[in-house]
Amino acid sequence: MLKIILPTIMLVPTTLLCQKNHLLTTTTTFSFTIALMSTQLMKPTLGTTMTFSNYYLGTDTISTPLLVLSCWLTPLMILASQNHLTTEPAPRKRTFISTIVFLQISLILAFSATELTTFYIAFETTLIPTLIIITRWGNQVQRLSAGIYFLFYTLIGSLPLLIALLLLQSNNTLSLPLLQLNHQLVQNSWTHTMWWFALLTAFMIKMPLYGLHLWLPKAHVEAPIAGSMVLAGVLLKLGGYGIIRMSSILTPPSQDLSYPFMTLALWGIIMTSLICLRQTDLKSLIAYSSVSHMGLVISATLIQTPWALTGATTLMIAHGLTSSMLFCLSNTNYERTNSRILFITRNLQLLLPLMTLWWLLASLTNMALPPTINLTGELSAITSLFNWSKTTILITGLGTVITATYTLHMFSSTQWGGESSPNIKSIPPTHTREHLIMVLHLLPTALLMMKPQLILSMF
Repeated sequence: MLKIILPTIMLVPTTLLCQKNHLLTTTTTFSFTIALMSTQLMKPTLGTTMTFSNYYLGTDTISTPLLVLSCWLTPLMILASQNHLTTEPAPRKRTFISTIVFLQISLILAFSATELTTFYIAFETTLIPTLIIITRWGNQVQRLSAGIYFLFYTLIGSLPLLIALLLLQSNNTLSLPLLQLNHQLVQNSWTHTMWWFALLTAFMIKMPLYGLHLWLPKAHVEAPIAGSMVLAGVLLKLGGYGIIRMSSILTPPSQDLSYPFMTLALWGIIMTSLICLRQTDLKSLIAYSSVSHMGLVISATLIQTPWALTGATTLMIAHGLTSSMLFCLSNTNYERTNSRILFITRNLQLLLPLMTLWWLLASLTNMALPPTINLTGELSAITSLFNWSKTTILITGLGTVITATYTLHMFSSTQWGGESSPNIKSIPPTHTREHLIMVLHLLPTALLMMKPQLILSMF
């Protein structure tokens, strides 16, 4: 574990002291080396026990895929931001890359913490670099209001989590291995329900749950490409990881508490999918589709069966790669046309024919077409929901159909759709760097198709 954390920490002085001409090349190469080193954490272990590197850090089959995903996306974020940083002076480039590295360090600590206090601190620390990325390097004027939305939603949600953890510490320990051995908790059922409500609030806002999701589209639309990638790819998954981690080591929440959350999550799948159908902003459409996919993850994590948890984890990893790729594709359009409006940025197939292939593959994975890993996750989650209640098949089935509809609408709107706007008749061609980003998003997805046991063997 330390061989991942220490090189990542050393990336900060490397970024600050590196020569100006070699800054982006050096940081990308080093962060990609760290990402390749992190993949060996996924080697199969016996059972579901934790692998400890020291008393405070350890990984198991739940946290390892998410940790590797956060390491993998860091070099891709630096690659995707190169065009965004060309006009910036060298000190600002160093600050931007250092902020991304600091975010990666806090994510690694969050996913590898074996003590809930450390997890809470790392969980909250991710807020600071994300807020800096959105408010300082965002494209539009509204980035400050988006940052305020993001800050207050997350802070208000995390206060009940802090109180719940302090209460748990007064009754027990906060060490994850010891909590797995001792499931005793508050005996009073009403107190237990309120305690779980406080515990789940922060994770539900982070996911986000439908009704608590208003910060997400705003943050996505205003954030630069690196902010959008890390928000969709990893930060939303902190909520799912928290729910899975807490409910697997503590007494599960009562039905009185699970049902309202479950209802909101399932209803959110339909509502946000319908919102996607009438979106004119491309980034906003992808952001709302994330809310829809996370609704399925939330409902699966609350069922607490091994099959449901496997489906939720698989879907989180698949969605992290797919949504990050979709944001990269929308960014390539935005950099050339300076617009995210679907009506203006259409018929791009004639101008960027190879990019249409990446749009097609990203759209197919977003629709969970066989044999993608997205389908494995969705099938596991939907089957476990059907076993829990037969009527959920109506909601999940309708959600799948609408997802396919808005994904095809997004693909056809950007690639075809009649006459192109006059302002995009002479846009620059695609670069090798952009094609490399798309390949590095699809490569893990293809490898996981061939060996899904890497993320399916945890339960």
